[in-house]
Parts: sequence; structure tokens; C-alpha cells
Amino acid sequence: MLSLQTQAIDRHSNANPEPELISRAAGGDGVAFEAIMRRHNQLLFRTARSIVRNNTEAEDVVQEAYLHAWRALGKYRAESKLSTWLVRITTNEALGRLRRKSAQIIPLEAAVTSHDPEIQEALTDPITRSPEQSVIRAQTRALLEARIDRLPEAFRTVFVLRAIEELSVEDVAQALDIPEATVRTRFFRARGLLRESLAQEMDAGLSEAYAFDGARCDRIVADVMARAHAEGLVDPE
Repeated sequence: MLSLQTQAIDRHSNANPEPELISRAAGGDGVAFEAIMRRHNQLLFRTARSIVRNNTEAEDVVQEAYLHAWRALGKYRAESKLSTWLVRITTNEALGRLRRKSAQIIPLEAAVTSHDPEIQEALTDPITRSPEQSVIRAQTRALLEARIDRLPEAFRTVFVLRAIEELSVEDVAQALDIPEATVRTRFFRARGLLRESLAQEMDAGLSEAYAFDGARCDRIVADVMARAHAEGLVDPE
């Protein structure tokens, strides 16, 4: 069950046009920014999750991205959709985390044309099973998430944004700052690799991948708002 406050914010989100929410949030209106977060939480979580491949870290990425966005909201000029702008910030934050952790990232353009046997083998070798993974192994959603995680990064984020979030080619291209033709190529290649790995199982349950439940949404919003109050981003009135 949603709390009364959450229900009120959801109604606020649905009843107010985005430009109004942006203007009010830029002026320190915490309720308006909560409405923005609830409107875009699932998209940003899935974006972050596709890059960092860890639920907890994806939540951290989304929180940092929101704070970056809130600080810069007064400079947002609607040259692109707010969702596109937020995806770009989230992507940069996620990739920055990987770089800071000195993670091995396959160069994007190299991955597009790579025939490295290790990349191909990663999609077909057995998935290591922990006790928890053994419990959920039978679920199609878990299998899909595991296989999507094994895609090269260049394909993985494009696939999540196009197939799961159903963003347009144009929006993905703007969000990731790549040509539309590149989006199409990577999406086509990602689907091919997944079909080789999953055959007919790939198409089942895509909408379930990287589930975003109410508790996670509430947790992200609460943590961002607490930090925003501490930073003075919220109008005390």
C-alpha cells in the first residue's frame, strides 16, 4: 500500500505539467522535485542498472544523478526532453563510478566490431549460482537480467533503453550522445547476441527486467530529499 503522502505526490505529478514542476523545483520546491523523481525513477534506475550491474549501486547512482540535476535545474533550457537530460546525467555518473573503481570497460567502438571469443563465450558459459541465484534461476526475469548483464556495455545500455524502457531511437541517441545509426546498429547486434544465448526465451518477460518496486522508489526519493535538505536545495518554507 502506498502512503497517503506518496499518493498525494503521485497525484501532484500527474496533475501538473512538467515545465511547471521544473520551475517550482528549481526554486526549491521539494514536493515538485519529488514528483519529478517519481515520474522518472524507473527509467533512471534501469539506465544505471544496465551500466553498473548491481541493484544497490544503481540506487546510489540514481541518487547522485538527481542531486546533480537538482543543482543544475535552474540552467535547464528544455533543449531536450527532461527525461533525456536526466538519462545523460545518470549515464555519466554511472560511467564515472566505473572509471573511479578502475573497472575494465570495453571501449564502445571496439565492442561494436569485436569478435573477441571472450565476449561471445560470456554469453554462453554457465552462470555462477549462489544459493540466492539458485532460488530465482527458474524465473525468466532473472535469466534475462543475467544475460543482459553479459552484453558488452556498448550494446547493454542501448538495449535497456530501447527494449525495456521503449525510448525512441532519437531519444537514446540524444541521451547517450551517439548517432541514431549507431543506436540502431547496437540494438540490432544486442538482440542478435541475446537470441543466440536465449533463443525464444529472450522475448518473455522483458517488462519484468530490473523490477522497480514501490519500496525502492520510496527509498531513493527519501534519501535524495534528506540530502537535498542538508544541502539547502529545498526551500525551508
